[in-house]
Amino acid sequence: MKALILAAFALLLAGCASGPRIDTRYTSLGQDSRAQFIVLHYTSSDLSRSLEILKGDGVSSHYLIGEAPATIYRLVDEDRRAWHAGESQWNGRTWLNSSSIGIELVNRGYIEDERGRLWYPYSEQQIDALIVLLKDIMQRHGLKPGAIVGHSDIAPQRKVDPGPLFPWKRLADAGLVRWPDATAVARQRSLFALALPDVAWFQAQLVRQGYKVPEHGHLDLETRNVIAAFQMKYRPARFDGEPDAETAAILAALAMEP
Repeated sequence: MKALILAAFALLLAGCASGPRIDTRYTSLGQDSRAQFIVLHYTSSDLSRSLEILKGDGVSSHYLIGEAPATIYRLVDEDRRAWHAGESQWNGRTWLNSSSIGIELVNRGYIEDERGRLWYPYSEQQIDALIVLLKDIMQRHGLKPGAIVGHSDIAPQRKVDPGPLFPWKRLADAGLVRWPDATAVARQRSLFALALPDVAWFQAQLVRQGYKVPEHGHLDLETRNVIAAFQMKYRPARFDGEPDAETAAILAALAMEP
């Protein structure tokens, strides 16, 4: 009898340790992935230093992609939050760590010399590996083009990564990001060369694209930084933050995209 009582008590404890019994027969249709965005970064350091930093208890990311070989390292499970975005905003969402997947690419970023900033390029195999990873993540999480952003997009007042040499057009050609139609840009540029929209128009269009930008109609430093972040992505040959005809044309062409 004593043995039976001890066995029953052990079973009771085991049941308590495993948590409550949950009926999983029903599934709600009203749901989607926790991950709504994918944020791209560069590490500003080499592979060994990047791993040392990202394995620690401070900044982290879900994935790290080396240069050569372009090994993909998973450092944080996608179901968990990584600390890569910091203070950030995109499409009205703030503090994107909780709603994004972070991908760091091993790249030194830039160096400063008498000529200004000299940016480091990305390796071909690194971008090839990134595209494969992005397609897999987007398919599994049901994400659409527009979900992939740079750190400079979501934090334009303090970040410039992945930088002007990151090949956004390659991602667009792979169907991963939206890209303005070249014919539409040329047509709009000729129109805006005759009459450039005011600053308030630029601010409204940038908000429409997802950026956090003032809407007071003044060309302040904050607005210039957002324009520069946009230019770095779509017109990396010149990203001076100046609201010119070509920038207006790209914004207008993107607004025409479905």
